[in-house]
Amino acid sequence: MAVEINDISKMEIKNVSTGENEVLEDLWKDKSCVILFLRRWGCLYCRLWAKEVSQIAKTLHEKNIRLIGIGPEEVGVKEFAEGKYLDGELYVDVNKKVYSKLSFKRYNYFSILCYILSKEGRRAYQKGKASKLSWNLQGDYLQIGGALIVENGGKLLYSFRQTGAADHLPNEKILEVLDLASEIKMIDDNLDGSRESSPSDI
Repeated sequence: MAVEINDISKMEIKNVSTGENEVLEDLWKDKSCVILFLRRWGCLYCRLWAKEVSQIAKTLHEKNIRLIGIGPEEVGVKEFAEGKYLDGELYVDVNKKVYSKLSFKRYNYFSILCYILSKEGRRAYQKGKASKLSWNLQGDYLQIGGALIVENGGKLLYSFRQTGAADHLPNEKILEVLDLASEIKMIDDNLDGSRESSPSDI
Protein backbone atom coordinates (compact mmCIF):
# COMPACT_ATOMS: atom_id res chain seq x y z
CA MET A 1 0.00 0.00 0.00
CA ALA A 2 1.47 3.34 -1.10
CA VAL A 3 1.90 6.06 1.49
CA GLU A 4 -0.02 9.28 0.84
CA ILE A 5 1.53 12.03 2.93
CA ASN A 6 -1.68 14.07 2.84
CA ASP A 7 -3.51 11.23 4.60
CA ILE A 8 -1.48 11.79 7.77
CA SER A 9 -0.45 15.45 7.54
CA LYS A 10 -3.26 16.73 9.78
CA MET A 11 -2.97 13.96 12.37
CA GLU A 12 -1.70 14.85 15.84
CA ILE A 13 1.28 13.49 17.75
CA LYS A 14 2.55 14.45 21.20
CA ASN A 15 5.88 16.23 21.65
CA VAL A 16 7.73 14.41 24.43
CA SER A 17 9.73 17.50 25.45
CA THR A 18 6.81 19.92 25.71
CA GLY A 19 3.87 17.60 26.30
CA GLU A 20 1.97 19.51 23.61
CA ASN A 21 0.20 18.02 20.61
CA GLU A 22 1.41 18.96 17.14
CA VAL A 23 0.16 18.11 13.68
CA LEU A 24 2.51 16.02 11.58
CA GLU A 25 2.76 18.53 8.75
CA ASP A 26 4.41 20.99 11.13
CA LEU A 27 7.39 18.61 11.34
CA TRP A 28 8.28 19.19 7.70
CA LYS A 29 6.84 22.67 7.27
CA ASP A 30 10.24 24.38 7.30
CA LYS A 31 12.75 21.52 7.28
CA SER A 32 13.20 18.12 5.70
CA CYS A 33 12.76 15.21 8.12
CA VAL A 34 13.93 11.68 8.75
CA ILE A 35 11.19 10.09 10.85
CA LEU A 36 11.61 6.72 12.55
CA PHE A 37 8.44 4.95 13.65
CA LEU A 38 9.73 2.71 16.43
CA ARG A 39 8.02 -0.51 17.53
CA ARG A 40 8.18 0.43 21.21
CA TRP A 41 10.54 2.43 23.37
CA GLY A 42 11.98 -0.53 25.29
CA CYS A 43 12.63 -2.68 22.21
CA LEU A 44 16.28 -3.76 21.89
CA TYR A 45 16.05 -3.77 18.09
CA CYS A 46 14.63 -0.23 18.13
CA ARG A 47 17.26 1.11 20.49
CA LEU A 48 19.95 -0.41 18.30
CA TRP A 49 18.42 1.24 15.21
CA ALA A 50 18.17 4.58 17.02
CA LYS A 51 21.83 4.39 18.05
CA GLU A 52 22.89 3.54 14.50
CA VAL A 53 20.89 6.40 12.95
CA SER A 54 22.36 8.75 15.55
CA GLN A 55 25.74 8.16 13.89
CA ILE A 56 24.55 10.41 11.04
CA ALA A 57 22.66 12.86 13.27
CA LYS A 58 25.44 15.47 13.14
CA THR A 59 25.41 15.41 9.35
CA LEU A 60 21.62 15.73 9.26
CA HIS A 61 21.64 18.62 11.73
CA GLU A 62 24.34 20.41 9.74
CA LYS A 63 22.18 20.09 6.62
CA ASN A 64 19.16 21.49 8.51
CA ILE A 65 17.38 18.12 8.49
CA ARG A 66 15.36 17.01 11.51
CA LEU A 67 15.84 13.54 12.98
CA ILE A 68 12.66 12.42 14.70
CA GLY A 69 11.62 9.29 16.56
CA ILE A 70 7.94 8.45 17.03
CA GLY A 71 6.65 5.70 19.30
CA PRO A 72 3.17 4.13 19.43
CA GLU A 73 2.62 4.72 23.16
CA GLU A 74 3.94 6.62 26.16
CA VAL A 75 5.03 3.52 28.08
CA GLY A 76 8.83 3.64 28.33
CA VAL A 77 9.38 6.95 26.56
CA LYS A 78 10.89 8.64 29.64
CA GLU A 79 13.55 5.92 29.97
CA PHE A 80 14.27 6.10 26.23
CA ALA A 81 14.69 9.87 26.37
CA GLU A 82 16.90 9.74 29.45
CA GLY A 83 19.01 7.02 27.83
CA LYS A 84 19.64 9.30 24.84
CA TYR A 85 19.28 6.44 22.39
CA LEU A 86 18.32 8.82 19.58
CA ASP A 87 20.12 12.08 18.89
CA GLY A 88 16.91 13.72 17.79
CA GLU A 89 13.39 14.76 18.73
CA LEU A 90 10.84 12.39 20.26
CA TYR A 91 7.08 12.18 19.76
CA VAL A 92 4.29 9.78 20.71
CA ASP A 93 1.40 8.63 18.52
CA VAL A 94 -0.81 8.30 21.58
CA ASN A 95 -3.73 6.43 19.98
CA LYS A 96 -1.66 4.70 17.26
CA LYS A 97 -3.76 6.42 14.62
CA VAL A 98 -0.75 7.34 12.49
CA TYR A 99 0.64 3.80 12.72
CA SER A 100 -2.74 2.47 11.63
CA LYS A 101 -3.06 4.93 8.75
CA LEU A 102 0.41 3.98 7.52
CA SER A 103 -0.62 0.30 7.67
CA PHE A 104 2.23 -0.71 9.95
CA LYS A 105 1.36 -4.31 10.69
CA ARG A 106 1.15 -6.12 13.99
CA TYR A 107 2.53 -9.48 14.98
CA ASN A 108 0.48 -12.05 16.83
CA TYR A 109 1.97 -13.89 19.80
CA PHE A 110 3.01 -16.87 17.70
CA SER A 111 4.63 -14.88 14.87
CA ILE A 112 6.65 -12.62 17.19
CA LEU A 113 7.99 -15.66 19.04
CA CYS A 114 8.96 -17.29 15.74
CA TYR A 115 10.76 -14.12 14.68
CA ILE A 116 12.68 -13.79 17.94
CA LEU A 117 13.89 -17.37 17.56
CA SER A 118 14.74 -16.96 13.87
CA LYS A 119 18.29 -16.56 12.59
CA GLU A 120 17.66 -12.90 11.79
CA GLY A 121 16.12 -12.20 15.18
CA ARG A 122 18.91 -13.92 17.09
CA ARG A 123 21.58 -12.12 15.06
CA ALA A 124 20.02 -8.74 15.83
CA TYR A 125 19.70 -9.65 19.51
CA GLN A 126 23.39 -10.57 19.70
CA LYS A 127 24.34 -7.30 17.99
CA GLY A 128 22.31 -5.31 20.49
CA LYS A 129 23.71 -7.31 23.39
CA ALA A 130 27.27 -6.71 22.14
CA SER A 131 26.51 -2.99 22.09
CA LYS A 132 25.57 -3.26 25.78
CA LEU A 133 22.19 -1.64 25.24
CA SER A 134 19.62 -2.07 27.98
CA TRP A 135 16.07 -3.06 27.04
CA ASN A 136 12.81 -4.23 28.55
CA LEU A 137 9.49 -5.87 27.71
CA GLN A 138 7.29 -2.93 28.67
CA GLY A 139 4.63 -1.89 26.21
CA ASP A 140 3.09 -3.29 23.06
CA TYR A 141 5.69 -5.71 21.67
CA LEU A 142 3.44 -6.83 18.79
CA GLN A 143 3.61 -3.52 16.89
CA ILE A 144 5.74 -3.07 13.76
CA GLY A 145 7.14 0.27 12.58
CA GLY A 146 8.99 1.88 9.71
CA ALA A 147 10.31 5.22 8.52
CA LEU A 148 9.50 8.21 6.34
CA ILE A 149 11.84 10.70 4.72
CA VAL A 150 9.94 13.90 3.92
CA GLU A 151 11.26 16.94 2.09
CA ASN A 152 10.81 20.48 3.35
CA GLY A 153 7.27 21.44 2.35
CA GLY A 154 5.78 17.96 2.45
CA LYS A 155 7.05 15.95 -0.50
CA LEU A 156 7.49 12.29 0.45
CA LEU A 157 10.95 11.18 -0.65
CA TYR A 158 10.95 7.65 0.72
CA SER A 159 8.86 5.30 2.84
CA PHE A 160 9.95 2.13 4.61
CA ARG A 161 7.92 -0.53 6.38
CA GLN A 162 9.40 -3.18 8.61
CA THR A 163 8.59 -6.77 7.76
CA GLY A 164 10.64 -8.12 10.67
CA ALA A 165 11.05 -6.61 14.12
CA ALA A 166 14.78 -5.92 13.59
CA ASP A 167 14.46 -4.48 10.08
CA HIS A 168 15.76 -0.96 9.75
CA LEU A 169 16.49 1.64 7.10
CA PRO A 170 20.30 1.75 6.69
CA ASN A 171 22.13 5.03 7.14
CA GLU A 172 23.55 4.70 3.64
CA LYS A 173 20.05 4.63 2.17
CA ILE A 174 18.93 7.61 4.23
CA LEU A 175 21.86 9.69 3.01
CA GLU A 176 21.35 8.51 -0.56
CA VAL A 177 17.69 9.56 -0.55
CA LEU A 178 18.69 12.97 0.83
CA ASP A 179 21.35 13.34 -1.86
CA LEU A 180 24.08 13.17 0.78
CA ALA A 181 25.79 10.00 -0.41
CA SER A 182 29.14 11.81 -0.47
CA GLU A 183 28.94 12.03 3.34
CA ILE A 184 28.97 8.25 3.83
CA LYS A 185 32.74 7.70 3.56
CA MET A 186 33.48 10.70 5.78
CA ILE A 187 31.19 9.33 8.51
CA ASP A 188 32.70 5.85 8.21
CA ASP A 189 36.21 7.29 8.50
CA ASN A 190 35.24 9.24 11.63
CA LEU A 191 33.70 6.13 13.20
CA ASP A 192 36.80 4.08 12.41
CA GLY A 193 38.96 6.75 14.00
CA SER A 194 36.90 6.84 17.17
CA ARG A 195 37.08 3.06 17.47
CA GLU A 196 40.86 3.09 17.10
CA SER A 197 41.24 5.67 19.86
CA SER A 198 38.72 4.10 22.24
CA PRO A 199 40.28 3.09 25.60
CA SER A 200 38.05 0.02 25.68
CA ASP A 201 39.96 -1.38 22.72
CA ILE A 202 43.33 -1.10 24.42
